[in-house]
Amino acid sequence: MSVHNILLDFSIEAARLEDENGQKDIFGQLETLLKEYIPNLILATDIKLEDGSLKLLTGNKGTTVSVRMFDRGFITLNIEFYKGGNEESVIDHKTAKELESKIKKYISSIKSQTYIPLKRCLFGRYYPSSDGRLLEYDIDEVVFDQESPFQRVQIVHSKSLGNMLVLDDLQNISEADLIYTETLMQRNKENYEGKEIVILGGGDGALLYELLKEKPKYVWMLEIDELVMNACNKHLNSICGDVLEKRKGPNYEIIVADCMITVNKFIKEGKKVDYIFGDLTDIPISDTVEGEIWEFMITILKASFRILRSSGKFMTHGNGATSGESLQLYEQELSKLDPPVAFQRSMAFVPSFFEDWIFYQITFKDKGTGDD
Repeated sequence: MSVHNILLDFSIEAARLEDENGQKDIFGQLETLLKEYIPNLILATDIKLEDGSLKLLTGNKGTTVSVRMFDRGFITLNIEFYKGGNEESVIDHKTAKELESKIKKYISSIKSQTYIPLKRCLFGRYYPSSDGRLLEYDIDEVVFDQESPFQRVQIVHSKSLGNMLVLDDLQNISEADLIYTETLMQRNKENYEGKEIVILGGGDGALLYELLKEKPKYVWMLEIDELVMNACNKHLNSICGDVLEKRKGPNYEIIVADCMITVNKFIKEGKKVDYIFGDLTDIPISDTVEGEIWEFMITILKASFRILRSSGKFMTHGNGATSGESLQLYEQELSKLDPPVAFQRSMAFVPSFFEDWIFYQITFKDKGTGDD
C-alpha cells in the first residue's frame, strides 16, 4: 500500500505562457486530455503566482492533479493517488507515457518527460547514492525497525539483495555484499594468520566473521550499538555467522562501548596491533573539513596510528567513486598526519549501494616508524 506520484514535464515556447490568457488556453487543452484518463476530474483551486499559475484538480478515489505553469515555458504535472495492495493504479507508467504523447502533440510541446512513478509508503523504498541521486529498491518487507540511543536501526528485505541493514535511512550492508567485506579486508592480498587486529565499529559482524576464517591471533571488535548487533545476529546471520551471538571466542572479543575507550586504553598500555579496520562512518560529503563527523574521523585516524605496528595497516572504506571532492579532502587529511603515511585505493561495485565504492589501505610511509 502506497501513495503513487506520477510526474510529467513539458516545455513549450515561453511566449505562449507569458500572460493569463495564454496560460488559460494551454490549461484548457491539458484539462481536456486529463479528463480522458482520470474520471470525474474537476478544478478545485486556481492560484495566480508571480511567475505563472498553479491549478489543483481532484478526481475519482481521491486522485489529485497539480498543474504548475511557469511563464518561462515550463509545465509540470503531478498526479497523486493512493493504491492499496491489490487495487489497480488510477494511472500506471505505460498509460502515463501514452498521456504524455497525446499532450505533447496537443499543446505542441517542444520537449516532454514522464518519470517512473514514485511509490511513497511507511517503509523505505528509496535510498540515496553517495552523490545524492535517488535509488529505488525492490523492498517488500520491513523485518526489523527500532531506535537505539544512537540511530534508527532497520533490517529490510529486498527481493534481489536479501535482508539489508539500514541505519538512519542509509543502506549499510546486505546479504549480497560479500564483495564489500572482501575488498575492505583485501582478501587474498593480505595475510591475517597469527596477526592482532582491531575493528572500529563493524556492528553487522560481517568483517569479524570473514577475518576469523583467516586464523588471526586475536581480534578486538569495538562496537557501541548493542541494538545493531542484536538485529544483525537475528536477521543477517548469513553474513555474520554466530560471532554476534557468542560475543567472545578463543581468538576474538566484542567490546560494547565507544571505540575510543579501548583505543586509549591500548595507547596507555603501549599495545600495538598489526591491522586496524575503520568500519565506522563513511567519509562525509562536504566541501570543507568541518563538523563533528570530520573531527571524529581525524581523531580516530591519529589515535589508530598510535597503536599500529610500524609494519601494520589501517584499512577503511571511503565513499562512492563519484564523490571525488570528499575523497580528495580525506586524502589531504592523510597527507597531514605525523608521522607521515602512504595509502593505496581499491574499488569495488557494491550491490546494495548500486555503485562503485572506494576503500583505503594506509601504512606508515617510513616502515621503521614507532616501536613494535
